[in-house]
Amino acid sequence: MLPGKLSKRVVSDRLAWIDRMLREIRSLPLESKSTFMKDSRNIWAAESCLRRALEALFDLGRHIAAKGFGEAVTEYKEIAGTLNRHDILSTEDTKLMQKLAGYRNRLVHFYHDVSADELYEICASHLGDVEKISDTLRVWLKNHQNYLDETL
Repeated sequence: MLPGKLSKRVVSDRLAWIDRMLREIRSLPLESKSTFMKDSRNIWAAESCLRRALEALFDLGRHIAAKGFGEAVTEYKEIAGTLNRHDILSTEDTKLMQKLAGYRNRLVHFYHDVSADELYEICASHLGDVEKISDTLRVWLKNHQNYLDETL
């Protein structure tokens, strides 16, 4: 695979999707666990939005690796390592993104093991982890406009 230009449309769509999903989660009643748990729809909405935010984050990372550097990455945890090798993610951010990849895999493949309590805790206290990686990618993209195909 040869490197090329990143699609500005894909980049903006994925970043917007992440932002939207995090806003949706934050609009849920996260101020109290008991309030959150009163309506089971909050649990399902939180799970869906969190999973979609993570999927968009990894889709963006995969797009950067594939189009920007010509590296096809199949495993979610490998995306972080690839971005690290190209000096997009620090070692600390790489570990965090790999942790997020593991959580995404749990949401998709071991959904039956993710408890409502755990989901509440993540949504109430750890959304900043998703934002941190998203913001790091956003800053890298802003500082490397030459990687972007400006045509939509």
